Amino acid sequence: MFVIPIYNITALPHAAVYLRRKDFIASARRDPEAGEKVILLYTRTEENQTAFTPESFQKLAVTGRIREEDLNGFVAIDTLDRVGVDDLDVTEEGKIQLSISARPETDDLSDEEEQKMYRSVRQALREFSEGKEWANVAEHLMNYCDNLNGLIAIVSSFFDMPADEKYALLEENSKRRRAEAIERTILEFIEMAKLANDGTEKREEDFHKQYREAAIKKQIAYLQNELDKLHPENVNALRKLEKAVEDAGMNDEARTEADRVLGRMKNEGENSQEYAMLYDYLEFLTSLPWKKEAAASIDLREAREILERDHFGLKKVKERIIQQIAVLNLKQEQSGSILCFVGAPGTGKTSIGKSIADALHRPYVRVSLGGVRDEADIRGHRRTYIGAMPGRIINGISKAGASNPVMVLDEIDKLSASYNGDPASALLEVLDPEQNHTFTDHYLNAHYDLSDVVFICTANSVDTIPEPLLNRMEVIRFNGYTETEKYEIAVRHLLPKAIEAVGIPADQLTVTEEAMHAIIADYTMEGGVRGLKKRLDTLCRAAAVKLVSGETEKLTVEKDQLRTLLDMRPVRHAVTGENSRPGVVTGLAWTQAGGDVLYIETLFTKGSGKTIITGQLGDVMKESVQIAVSLVKSLYPEKAELFDNNDLHVHVPDGATPKEIAVTHRNVGARNLLRMHCLPRGGFLLSFVKQ
Repeated sequence: MFVIPIYNITALPHAAVYLRRKDFIASARRDPEAGEKVILLYTRTEENQTAFTPESFQKLAVTGRIREEDLNGFVAIDTLDRVGVDDLDVTEEGKIQLSISARPETDDLSDEEEQKMYRSVRQALREFSEGKEWANVAEHLMNYCDNLNGLIAIVSSFFDMPADEKYALLEENSKRRRAEAIERTILEFIEMAKLANDGTEKREEDFHKQYREAAIKKQIAYLQNELDKLHPENVNALRKLEKAVEDAGMNDEARTEADRVLGRMKNEGENSQEYAMLYDYLEFLTSLPWKKEAAASIDLREAREILERDHFGLKKVKERIIQQIAVLNLKQEQSGSILCFVGAPGTGKTSIGKSIADALHRPYVRVSLGGVRDEADIRGHRRTYIGAMPGRIINGISKAGASNPVMVLDEIDKLSASYNGDPASALLEVLDPEQNHTFTDHYLNAHYDLSDVVFICTANSVDTIPEPLLNRMEVIRFNGYTETEKYEIAVRHLLPKAIEAVGIPADQLTVTEEAMHAIIADYTMEGGVRGLKKRLDTLCRAAAVKLVSGETEKLTVEKDQLRTLLDMRPVRHAVTGENSRPGVVTGLAWTQAGGDVLYIETLFTKGSGKTIITGQLGDVMKESVQIAVSLVKSLYPEKAELFDNNDLHVHVPDGATPKEIAVTHRNVGARNLLRMHCLPRGGFLLSFVKQ
């Protein structure tokens, strides 16, 4: 008698079981013979035979007899009775030894009831398999069994039935309950298979419908394109927009929004009140440069030459710009700090941005922020408002025509806030490299990547820039030009441009070196060169009149001609005198237009002890006077009565110039009852002089 371990096979009494011949031989160690008895022993898990232990087997088994040795590669076994495994052992050679006992079933099912269930289940199986490729195979197999046990043994291999459920059928003692369980199991699997087939057919139908729809749309698009080529004059605006949307290369969010707007335009038609607004939106959306530009290699030597060609001086500024360009060339992406150029007007803060764009071979765009006080100027207006438009940042990108321009945010210190929001707060996202790759303009209603844009900010002062915005930038000071630098700038750049602007031939107008220095020193007073440019423009226009009227064929401007040609008096410069007067000290004042000499005067007069301060002094300077008076009173208490009977008058002339800080130039020694010293960084020291 063979002991055959089985797993995941339905083996019930009085049924047919088919085992693969090679598995049978591996278990029995020899070829099977017809009529030989076997015991089909259930295993708890699927294991290799060499790993079997007594605990590997279930407590119930089925006896049987070999019907056929070989049936298309299978061994057919007719099962007999159910038996219990009382004792089991596995030898070292892997041979299974066991003792069994009978486990009879409860015969509570009549033959008529069993046949009725059998016919019902078989009919259901036949109807289910009808039309299927395996219908003939199923019919052939069902002909080998004439009861429910045989039927479940046959069909269980086609269904995904767990091994523990197959063994549970053998454990059932009642024939009736087992038959009902078999009938229920088979019918459930049939219904599940039907649902699966229905779902598959539905999906196939849906897929077929989608494929057909896609094919039809593609065919329509192809035919429409052919018609557009044959009759380009008949292509309507909507078709042009559709083509522009397809070719724009937008990100997914923008493409979704564009398709939604296109759908609205198609549904509402040209007579809709919103059609024009939606058309303008799509036209702007498709005009934006959505595709990222390829990173280009940058020649540092060429960049240096461009910066030197366009601007004289500014050595430290140029070195910092070259450093930024070098990092950009190495990383092939915008990184590092946002540069903020701070300095007096006319020092070249804005124009050097154009030179940076030329050095990087990128488009240049300037965005003026002076007077901006509405957040919508930065982020754009929502399209729910009439007259909505994009913000200045996205509008600048559109004008540049590239996704990686050099954008100069001019006069960032002139931003102001209002009830419409704070534009400086909106700029925080624009200038933050961690956020600006998903910058959202309210008008677009989709994010735009600003990470490739080289932002450069300009300001006259950092005092009015909000601290969070200033922290995102690196401040680079433009300290203004010396007289020597202004001369070189005038000769190399300003004068040739002014001559060209008025149309004078270059050889017909010459400005002597002495005259140029006089214009710089006596007719301008500034840190930059904007006023110098105006004077040279005025000079060229006056020269043009003389040349056109025939007064002269060639004009050389000398210093003594400047007052007539410029039609203005030279700037009066205060000069310190060699002989100092008592009560007067010479100081230096700093202004954005440059420095100047101040004469600070003090005078004691009869009075009631008041301290009179004149000359448009700031709070710091006024406090310094009061501190000086208190210091004198503490140092010379015996002279304090002089302040009770006299008034102290401190006056700083040139009242049109506000004075916050005055620095001493020369302390004046004089035989005066009261001496005043100017202290560094704004302050006075009053002291008595012994007679």
